[in-house]
Amino acid sequence: MKNLQQKKLALVEKLGVFFEKKKDMAPVASRIFAFIILTGKQGTTFDDLVTKLCASKSTISTHLNHLQDLKKISYFTKTGDRKKYFIHNKETMVQDLGNIVLEWKNEKHLHIEIMDYKKELNLSSNDDIKFELRLHENFIEFLDGAISSVTKLKNTISERF
Repeated sequence: MKNLQQKKLALVEKLGVFFEKKKDMAPVASRIFAFIILTGKQGTTFDDLVTKLCASKSTISTHLNHLQDLKKISYFTKTGDRKKYFIHNKETMVQDLGNIVLEWKNEKHLHIEIMDYKKELNLSSNDDIKFELRLHENFIEFLDGAISSVTKLKNTISERF
């Protein structure tokens, strides 16, 4: 069991660094978020976070409130227990995936417009120097596959609510 706890803390650090860079989160907030994700449905308490992440109560409290404001986490309580159990908000994950799909769809349409413009230019040009269109075609094909995969993942997560 102790080995699993060490692995969890190592993963909290790796995932925390990822969130810092990719999601533009503060270091402690990213570690809290990572810890909550790796704890799962059972949730984690404020005291657990203070103890496991070796941060002050005020720091943990500030970042928990911020993560709740961002709707990245939520909490539940248990009958007869005054503690809050913090969990990852899966609705936010679904929304994030939806935003990724929307961004990729917009990028795909931009590439289609650019490709259509280059096709017209190629047709009207008399010189031997024509635009190469395979990059756009390949990238559009890639985006179609990525959009399909992420949409499938989003739908699977949505169905489990």
